[in-house]
Amino acid sequence: MRTGRLAKLLFLLCWFIPATLEGISQNRIVRDSTRRYGWKIGIEQVDVVGTRPMKKIGTQETTIATRVLHDNIASQMADALKFGTSIYVKEYGRATLSTVSFRGTSPSHTQVTWNGMKINSPMLGMVDFSMIPSYFIDDASLLHGTSSVNITGGGLGGAVLLSTKPADAQGCNLQFVQGVGMFRTFDEYLRFTYGDEHWQSSTRIVFSSSPNDFKYKNYHKKLNIYDDDHNIVGQYNPVERNKSGDFSDLHLLQEVYYNRGDGNRFGLNVWYLNSDRGLPMLDVDYRENAGYSNKQREQTLRGVLSWDHVRKNWKMGVKAGYIHTWMAYDYEKDKGNGEWEKMIRSRSRINTFYAQAEGEYSIGRKLLVTATLSAHQHLVHTKDKNVLDSLSAQHLGQMPPAEGGDVKLAAVGYDEGRIELEGCVSVKWRPWERLGLALTLREQMYGSKWTPVIPAFFADVVLSKKGNVIAKASISRNYRFPTLNDLYFRPGGNKNLKPERGWTFDAGLETTLKGDARSLRASATVFDSRIDDWILWIGSPKLGIYTPINIRRVHSYGVETKLSAEAETSGGWRLLLDGNFAWTRSINRGDPFSPADESVGKQLVYIPVYSAALTARVEWRRWELTYKWNWYSERYTMSSNDLGVLGRVKPYFMSDLSLEKGLDCKWASFSLKGCIHNLLNEEYESVLSRPMPRLNVSFFIGITPKFGKR
Repeated sequence: MRTGRLAKLLFLLCWFIPATLEGISQNRIVRDSTRRYGWKIGIEQVDVVGTRPMKKIGTQETTIATRVLHDNIASQMADALKFGTSIYVKEYGRATLSTVSFRGTSPSHTQVTWNGMKINSPMLGMVDFSMIPSYFIDDASLLHGTSSVNITGGGLGGAVLLSTKPADAQGCNLQFVQGVGMFRTFDEYLRFTYGDEHWQSSTRIVFSSSPNDFKYKNYHKKLNIYDDDHNIVGQYNPVERNKSGDFSDLHLLQEVYYNRGDGNRFGLNVWYLNSDRGLPMLDVDYRENAGYSNKQREQTLRGVLSWDHVRKNWKMGVKAGYIHTWMAYDYEKDKGNGEWEKMIRSRSRINTFYAQAEGEYSIGRKLLVTATLSAHQHLVHTKDKNVLDSLSAQHLGQMPPAEGGDVKLAAVGYDEGRIELEGCVSVKWRPWERLGLALTLREQMYGSKWTPVIPAFFADVVLSKKGNVIAKASISRNYRFPTLNDLYFRPGGNKNLKPERGWTFDAGLETTLKGDARSLRASATVFDSRIDDWILWIGSPKLGIYTPINIRRVHSYGVETKLSAEAETSGGWRLLLDGNFAWTRSINRGDPFSPADESVGKQLVYIPVYSAALTARVEWRRWELTYKWNWYSERYTMSSNDLGVLGRVKPYFMSDLSLEKGLDCKWASFSLKGCIHNLLNEEYESVLSRPMPRLNVSFFIGITPKFGKR
C-alpha cells in the first residue's frame, strides 16, 4: 500500500516538474517584470547541461558549499548539516554530543570519512559532529541511501564525506578571527598559508571556551509559593542556569601539498584536537553544581598521507592514515565531609591504521571503470570502574557478595582488535547521450567474517533537455557489522550478533535551469529501505545490565526535496536561496521481544516525521545578510510512542540571523559580523530534559594582512 503511494507520488512529480518548467521558460510576464524592476529572475533562456557527470550517474547527493562551511568560526559541522540539509541532527547542546542520521536510521548507520579515511568510532560506530569545526572542512557532501555504496560500506542510511583542499595561496597569507558571545564565550581562529608554483601549506587553529551557563526556565521543576503564615498559595517554574556545561576545545590542522606538475600530487593532512568538557546536568537533576564533578576529556590525532598520479584518461591514488584517540570520563560526588567519591572512572584508547589504493580508467565519454581497496585495523582498549550494587557485581564475577547491599567498585571493559577490509569495483556506462547506467559490486570483511557480494545498480535518463530534467533510480544491498562495544563490552556484549542487512530503493527527479544572471536547481526523491536484524540493546530490570540482540525489522520510507536558487540584479544585488524538506517514516516491523513490548508498528525514537531547513542570503557592496531556519516535528522518546509529558519532545524551529560587512585599507582587509542565534527566543529541547539556550548574540572581527600588497 505505502509503496504504491510512493509510486503515485513519483509519477505526479515526473508529470508536474517538466510541465512547470515548460511554463516558466515561456512566461512573458516574468520578462516584463525584469524590465520594470531590474530583477533578472526570469528563466527565458536555458543553458542545456544535457547529462550528469559519469561519476554521479543515478546518485542522490547533497553538497554543502565552502562558503557555508566557513560562515561562522563558532560553528561545528552539526550546525552546517542542520541548516543546510534535511537529515536529522540530534544535539545535546553546544560542545556536547551531536549526531546525524539519514532516513530514519541511527547515527551508527551513517558512515563518515575525512580525506577518504573513515572516522566512525569503532567502539560506538558513530561520529560526534560537535568535535568537527566547520572551518576545518573545505568540501562536504552527503550521499543518501544507495549512493553511499560507491564510497563505503555500512552506510545503511548514507554517508558524509568531509575533506580539505589546497588553499591556492600565492606567497604568505594570514587570517585571524576573534569571536565573542554571550555566556562568556570566546572563539579564536588563525590560519597561515604559504604557496608557490609547486607547494601549498596551511596551518589552521581553532580555540573555543565558555562556562556555557545560560539561563532557562525549568518546566520539569515546580517550587511552592508561601504566604506569611507558610501556607502554600501557588507554584512556579524556576529560572535556572545550565550546570556543568563548561568547555575548552583546541583544534590544530596542518596541511602540506606538493604538485610536481607532471601529474604527480602529494598531500599530508594532520589534525589534532584536545577537548575538556563538562557534561551538562539534566533539568530533572536537582543537585547543586558544586556537589559533583562530571567531566569528559578527549585527545585525538588524525593523519592522512596521499599520492595521486593523474593522466589524460586514467588516474590512480594511494593513501595511508592513522588515528589515535584517548578518552576519559570521570564522575565524582561530594560525600559531604570534604571527601570526593569516584563513582565512574572510564579510560579508552583507540588506534586505527588505514591504507587505501584506488584507480580510475575512462574510455571516451561512454565508459568509466573505478576500483578501490581499503583496510582499517582497529585496536581498542577500554576500562571502566563503576560503583555497582552487590547483586550486579556478583553477576559480573568481579567480587564476593557484599553484606547489607553495600556498593563496590567493579572494573568493566575489553581489550580487542579488528581488521576491516573493503573492495569495490564500479562500471559506469553511457550508451546513449540521454541514458546512464552504473553497476557497483562491494565485498567486505570484518575480522574473519565476510559479507556476500553487495550489489548496487544506478540509472538516469534525460527526460527533457529543456531544463535538463533528469530521472534517476537506484537499488542496493547493504550490510553493517556490529561495533566492538556490541560484541565485546563487559558487561553485556554479545559475540553472537549477526550483521544488520538491508535493501534500499531510490527514485527521483532533478532539474537545472541557468540564465545570464540566475539559476535554479530542484530535486525530489522517494526512498524505501528495509533493514533486518537491527541491533537493539535490551535492559535487564533485575540486574540493570543491557545486552544487544538482533530483534528488529525496520521499514523506512519517505520523500526528500531540495531547491536552490540564485539571482543577480542590475543594481549589484545578489540573492541566494537554499531549502530542504523531508518526510520520513521509520517503523519497527519486528516481533515483540516481550509481552510488554508496545514498539511494533511504531515510529522509532528520536526520528522526526517532518524536517526542513532554509538559508536565504542577500549580498550588496560587501554587505551580507543571512537568515537560517531549521524545523523538526515532534520526536518520540519511548518506543511505544507514548504521548505523555516524558514520551515525546515537542516540535521546534530555529532561526539565526547574521549581518557582515567587509572593509579594506592599505595594509589589511577586515570583516565585521554580528549574529543573533535563536532569533525568536524559542524555548526548546533537542533531547528530552536537555535545555537549550534562548536568544543570544555573538560578534566576530576578522583581519587579513596584505603583506606588502598595495
